[in-house]
Amino acid sequence: MELIIGQPAQGAASGAPIVNGSDATFARDVIETSQQLPVIVDFWAPWCGPCKQLSPALEKAVTAARGRVKLVKIDIDKNPGVAGQLRIQSIPTVHAFLDGRPVDGFQGALPESKIKDFVARLVRAGGGAGPVETAMEQADAAAEVGDHDTAATLYGRVLQHDPENANAAGKLAHAHIKLGETDAAREVLAAVPAAKANKAEVVSARAALEFAEKAAEARGRLDPLRAAVDRNPDNHRARFDLAETQAAMGRSEEAIDNLLHIIRTDRGWNDEAARLQLLKVFEALGPTDPAVLSGRRRLSSLLFS
Repeated sequence: MELIIGQPAQGAASGAPIVNGSDATFARDVIETSQQLPVIVDFWAPWCGPCKQLSPALEKAVTAARGRVKLVKIDIDKNPGVAGQLRIQSIPTVHAFLDGRPVDGFQGALPESKIKDFVARLVRAGGGAGPVETAMEQADAAAEVGDHDTAATLYGRVLQHDPENANAAGKLAHAHIKLGETDAAREVLAAVPAAKANKAEVVSARAALEFAEKAAEARGRLDPLRAAVDRNPDNHRARFDLAETQAAMGRSEEAIDNLLHIIRTDRGWNDEAARLQLLKVFEALGPTDPAVLSGRRRLSSLLFS
């Protein structure tokens, strides 16, 4: 698959993706343009504090959509007409238009992640998923069925065009780990910009890499540690080491069971080492893994019972 990044979506309206609109140009900028692609209208005013928080994030998300959505900014002090017709009660208020009519919107300043989701939803509604989004979807699908070679290739191509894409970097590292390529995974993670080092996919990949690097020695420890736990079920050190070994070998559900056992019998053991290790296992697996969902429910039951 060849990615062509930076080109407008086929059929996209010409012109800048972000413009200052007015009552006089609303029909052209919004109603007519929304026949071709989604248009976001940001109602704001210079005196509005939350507007100053929202605008940069909204503009960043629209710019990242690379021509597949347009942003029209309307100062309601200078242009009260459309705001009145749409019954804007407070600002910032955002409306999205498609095919000449409003289809979505929100009020107030949202977190950047929510704004990205909002814009992505509009891009999909307009039928304009871009090449990066398409590549990520294809890579995710390949990873889900165990085709980690294909997934790694696609994630790698995304990173070539967007080196600061932390989501792609974390998933590429995961793919390398699945392929047994721990050195490659380490290089990918080392290249992640410091500002994005705490993104969820990157944190997850780091935890997975830590376990993967212990896998070789783990295989020889499994049987002795299991025997030690069988001899003395209250040997928390042996059970903890067994869980770490199981996690390194990909036997995550067994590791979770053993760490929960320690928490249930002695929550504070070794400065809550079992709980901290359990959270690391959760990070390595990712938030949507069934074992994580079950394990988090069981952990909450123990901690709040």
